[in-house]
Amino acid sequence: MTSTAAISPLNSELAAKKETMHCPVMVPEVLDGLSLRPGGVYVDATLGLGGHTEAILLKCPEIKMVLGLDCDTEALEQAESRLSPFGDRVRFIHSNFIHLHDVLLFNRIGRVDGILMDLGISTFHLENSRRGFSFSRNEPLDMRMDPSGAVTAADMVNKLPLKRLTELIQTYGGERWAKRIAKRIYDRRKTAPILNSTELAEVVANSIPRKYHPRRIHPATRTFQALRIAVNREMDNLKEALDSLPSCLRPEGRVCIISFHSLEDRLVKIAFREDNRLQPLTKKPLVPSPEEMRSNPRARSAKLRIAQYIEPGETQFKLI
Repeated sequence: MTSTAAISPLNSELAAKKETMHCPVMVPEVLDGLSLRPGGVYVDATLGLGGHTEAILLKCPEIKMVLGLDCDTEALEQAESRLSPFGDRVRFIHSNFIHLHDVLLFNRIGRVDGILMDLGISTFHLENSRRGFSFSRNEPLDMRMDPSGAVTAADMVNKLPLKRLTELIQTYGGERWAKRIAKRIYDRRKTAPILNSTELAEVVANSIPRKYHPRRIHPATRTFQALRIAVNREMDNLKEALDSLPSCLRPEGRVCIISFHSLEDRLVKIAFREDNRLQPLTKKPLVPSPEEMRSNPRARSAKLRIAQYIEPGETQFKLI
């Protein structure tokens, strides 16, 4: 476990930036989970604005390098500015994590000591990307993490058949009112296309009887989640990545994955349990501390699972 003396400088440096920058979730748990080694090479496969990578490099200055991947060029630019004090100890790659194996080969890195994936949407996307991720802002209905992607949320909202739209909202959003919402969208778009986030949020909210509006979240939360997942092919990409990640790890290398909804967590749980190249180190997912959830409400749904690469044929140990 990390000692208090070891993490206090890290916490103070991160706290100083907390008010102005995206706050990475479960930082102490991630640092412990990666089991950082001097001279090691690590991958932040969802770099975002660089919060976790910054914490890694502050925690263990002897690390050789962190390879930071992100499919969003705007986020990469901001991360590069944030992490500039670390010089060439950070390498920035514009790529989706499904291509990690090829990225490592291209950069002549081979296998690495640890991989982190934070599957959550960042504060940048919600508040500053101007792509319609948030229902509280009047923005174009885009929702692409990678702006070069072919399909936008507006395409799906205005072109998908009613049945497919219903299935999408139900499956990826877990929305009990999916049928009513899809029908209201379908009827509304006959008059004029739905092109911005606030208009869609209004349509969704009006589709759900007011007495059934959720108390803790906006009525459109689940629908927006479903569209974002579909636009970015998040579930398909995660499945593909989980199959290839073990081949990118050195013996005893760690993989830490933070998920934010049950569909993701289930995929990670099954992969860690059934892939004989991985030894799960968390019987149940770790969750944020009460203090973190109070200071960062967006962390409340985070779940962290950790696994370790084992050579084929090695005996796996039992979890405590």
